[in-house]
Amino acid sequence: MLSAQSEIDVDTPEVRVTEWRLAPGSVTNHHIHEMGAIIVPVITREKTIMSAGGAPAKARLGLGKSCFRKAGVEHDVLNATATDLVFPEIELK
Repeated sequence: MLSAQSEIDVDTPEVRVTEWRLAPGSVTNHHIHEMGAIIVPVITREKTIMSAGGAPAKARLGLGKSCFRKAGVEHDVLNATATDLVFPEIELK
């Protein structure tokens, strides 16, 4: 599988903002969130979340509809759609 692309836009003592781009069929790779994070979708798409040891689950990202993940969440994200998936992630340090 392809790996997602990421670029850090802001990195201060308080926050880190990373733009994630997942091409069709790409994944973020399994990871554990070390900090709480807010996702702010810039497009409406569906993503597939694969939790540690769990079955894949679909999650709908809506334009401007933010969501929050607590520190310690463990998962992988897959773009199973035919178009790019793009979202900024704001991590709270």
